[in-house]
Amino acid sequence: MATFRQMALNESALHKTERFYVENRPVSEYFGENVLDLDKMRGYMSQQAYEAVLASVKFGAKLDRSVSNEIASGMKAWAMEKGATHYTHLFQPLTDSTAEKHEAFVTFKDGKAFEKFNGSALVQQEPDASSFPNGGLRNTFEARGYSAWDPSSPVFLMDGTLCIPSVFVSYTGEALDTKVPHLKSMHAISEAAVSVANLFDESVKAVKVNLGLEQEYFLVDESLYNARPDLMLSGRTVVGHTSAKDQQLEDHYFGAIPSRVSSFMKDFETEAYKLGILLQTRHNEVAPNQFECAPVFCDATKAIDQNMMLMIVMQKVAEKHHLKVIFHEKPFDGVNGSGKHCNWSIMTDTGVNLLSPGKTPTKNLQFLSFYASVLRAVHKHHYLLMTSVATLGNSYRLGGNEAPPAVASVFSGSTLYGIFRSIMELGDARMTASSQESIKIVNAIPEIFPDNTDRNRTSPFAFTGNRFEFRAVGSSQNVASAVYVVNSIVAESLKDFRHEVDVLEAAGEDRSSAIMAVVRKFITEAKDIMFEGNGYSKEWEIESQARGLRAVRNVPESYEVYHEAQTIELFDKLGVLAPNEVEARFEILNEIYVKKLQIEARILGDICLNHVIPAAVRYQNVLIENVKGIKDIFGDDYMNFCSSEIDTLKKISFHMNNLSADVVRLVDARKKANRIEGIGERAKTYSHEVKDMMDKVRYSADHLEMIIDDEMWPLPKYRELLFF
Repeated sequence: MATFRQMALNESALHKTERFYVENRPVSEYFGENVLDLDKMRGYMSQQAYEAVLASVKFGAKLDRSVSNEIASGMKAWAMEKGATHYTHLFQPLTDSTAEKHEAFVTFKDGKAFEKFNGSALVQQEPDASSFPNGGLRNTFEARGYSAWDPSSPVFLMDGTLCIPSVFVSYTGEALDTKVPHLKSMHAISEAAVSVANLFDESVKAVKVNLGLEQEYFLVDESLYNARPDLMLSGRTVVGHTSAKDQQLEDHYFGAIPSRVSSFMKDFETEAYKLGILLQTRHNEVAPNQFECAPVFCDATKAIDQNMMLMIVMQKVAEKHHLKVIFHEKPFDGVNGSGKHCNWSIMTDTGVNLLSPGKTPTKNLQFLSFYASVLRAVHKHHYLLMTSVATLGNSYRLGGNEAPPAVASVFSGSTLYGIFRSIMELGDARMTASSQESIKIVNAIPEIFPDNTDRNRTSPFAFTGNRFEFRAVGSSQNVASAVYVVNSIVAESLKDFRHEVDVLEAAGEDRSSAIMAVVRKFITEAKDIMFEGNGYSKEWEIESQARGLRAVRNVPESYEVYHEAQTIELFDKLGVLAPNEVEARFEILNEIYVKKLQIEARILGDICLNHVIPAAVRYQNVLIENVKGIKDIFGDDYMNFCSSEIDTLKKISFHMNNLSADVVRLVDARKKANRIEGIGERAKTYSHEVKDMMDKVRYSADHLEMIIDDEMWPLPKYRELLFF
């Protein structure tokens, strides 16, 4: 009888390279055709309604409900012209995914059907708030919650449904999503950054955050995926011996893209372009069957929403190609995991990148002001920053030599680092330029070029010329959960910067000298976060501890940062999260950690008891029959002819006995952890006792995989999953 694995392999061999979404037009002709952007809106509503939307999008003005009916009518007309039958508020609950409830346009009156979509339906929906993670903000019996249209993101069409990007709040107004705190953090950083930018240019009225999000992912054949219960239920393989060949030859990175993958990429890019997602890059990543795509930089809110849309599109398109997209941070042991690199910068409404060095002393003084503020923010809140990316999936990846270390540091490059050292060390506000000439900083800051530094891939928060790259975000995460932390800590630092400059000016210091004094102070305070070396090295691990930098060694333990006064005060004073909303996130993060690890542990036990051990017993029986046959032929001399079979039998019995006993211990460890009342303590117990026992179980299972007859092994192996 063929194993499920063999049937899956046979089926996967039939999957061919095809295209399903072919557009015989230049991308420019269909780009954004499924997005109702501002330009298209002009044709579907009056000038008054259009200007109301424009004011809301451009300046954050509250939308007057008096024009909402007309706006909704225009949206319905556009959507129905393109074949839409339903609408939905698309929101981002605290699950790192999106949620949607579809409502039909069609309704009935007096026995007649007609289409209806009014302003109240556009502005607000009422999904069940009790069924989403809420951290105690809602009782199960209190189900009411509201999703509300976010005009800063354009509506779009997907699968015949008008999708309305929305926020999600409880009946009493608390944020139940990642978008509300993100939007509040965008307001906070704009306000704070404008106050500092006005020191140099009083015409600046607003500052926005730009993001470029690089998305890494794995592809697996659908048939092989369906033959792996662990991949299906948890997104990662809880057992599996490494392949003889994986990434050690370094021949996959930037290699020729396989034809089947290339067809998939072209198809999802086509659909992404229609949704206004300007994808620019595609390539092979380091691990086999690992790939990356990246869009052009854009406004942070739009970038985050588009990334969530892109993940949905990729999964839908993959089905056509009999592929499965895996966004888990570490689906395969022994090869690189996946991240979502977050390239973060800030731009004024006058078109100036505040993190871009300039050619004049004034421009560079402005640059140094913002750079010093970011440095101080990362130093002060480095543990919170790293905790913002601490999840179960990312814990399998962070700290390894494939991903940023678990401790935060900022890489600046030799030129900038040299300037900062000079600023700190020369008390007379003088520095040494590359020519070794001593010059005054305030009056003649040397020219700083955007690309005068190398890149450091071991730094979690690296400066790359005109932006910071936060490399530690997990590939499955909603980036908003990390971005609102970055925005918040930088906003706080910028507010402090402006305050301290104002104090010095009030005391009689001229503005340039005052600014430079605060730059020096902030850089000096943040000196311990700056590191130019190898973040993977043992030396840095020791040095970072000596500097007082806290590493995320254990995920649930890191969540305690949400109980620290500094964190609660940060979010509260900026209006990003109220104290009870911060506490809710502590509860939710721990709860999700426990549930995901619980699922993985259950899957592991199931696979071992129902797949691995039965296969081991079958192979044992084959060997036993073989030994009996040899004994029948050779009599007492049989040991000379079957010692290897007997040794193999002993090894199987050894690992199988350990496996069986450890699965029992794993179940006991779960039961013990489940009896712990506090979710924080329960999560910690899971992270130590349950997780450690899972490692022991896997050790035995993976050794059995290498012993048991290949034809009898029931699960697709790494060599089959990772190579088409």
